[in-house]
Amino acid sequence: MKPLLSRIALCLLALVLAAEVRAQDTATLHDQLAGVYGVWRDSMVTRNLSRWQANTSHRRQVVVKNRIYSERGSFPAALFALPVAPPSLRSLKSMQVKLKGATAKIVYFGKVDFGVGGAPSDNLLVLDFVNENGRWKYDNAEFVNISALKGVREQLKKGDLKFLASPDFLPSGKVAPTPIAVNGPVKYIAKAYVYCPGREVQLQINRISRHLFQNTKKAEVISGGARDGRNDVQFAIKSLPGSMGTEPMAIRVYLLSEIQGVKPVMILDYEVKEKEKPKANGTMNFVVGPAAAKAVKGR
Repeated sequence: MKPLLSRIALCLLALVLAAEVRAQDTATLHDQLAGVYGVWRDSMVTRNLSRWQANTSHRRQVVVKNRIYSERGSFPAALFALPVAPPSLRSLKSMQVKLKGATAKIVYFGKVDFGVGGAPSDNLLVLDFVNENGRWKYDNAEFVNISALKGVREQLKKGDLKFLASPDFLPSGKVAPTPIAVNGPVKYIAKAYVYCPGREVQLQINRISRHLFQNTKKAEVISGGARDGRNDVQFAIKSLPGSMGTEPMAIRVYLLSEIQGVKPVMILDYEVKEKEKPKANGTMNFVVGPAAAKAVKGR
């Protein structure tokens, strides 16, 4: 009996020691990632381009430049022209740190303060990181407002992390692909608008700009803008769980005017009325001709 008890005790001790090692590893990872975010945030506040480049993932750098150029902005001036500063982590509590492959996430809970005045309430800040050549770099941040989610704040305050078991709060293990780079301000600023209750809509415009819309009403800037002549739009549509499959939907593309007071020009309109069934996938196109160009450029 004694040898058996000894073996059980040794197994329990090994489990305790392994848990302590995992906790130490998690704490070390958290400190590394939080440090990267701190340096990245400081680079934004102090407008230090070299530090921003050194601490931002390559993919994120391309995404940011693409967005700036697609809005006819200049880089790096527009990079630092943010209306609010990235939030500090000082008043936030780290709730979860997860690692998978070359990706990692930290979920913070607390009063996420963007410095816009007022008293911030308790919400979530999710930070994404990727490992490039052995070094962690900042990739993305998402503010999650949980005010409408009944009981979630109370759960998190008590240390109940069930809500954070969703894939949205876990690293995927796969580094997202880097988009095709836009190499300068576009000629025409364009936006893709989608209204898709109960559906998911994926768009790819001119094989450059990719968009994902899920059960929403939203417009996004088209990376690379619109081109003179023909522009291609590939789409894929599917119903989401719980949908009736009969909801109306719309896909539109607008050119944004550079003339003060002139409204955007709708240049593509695909509409599905209630109870009509959309195609699962296909290709559409729109043409930017002289009339459209004059309407938004004034010449």
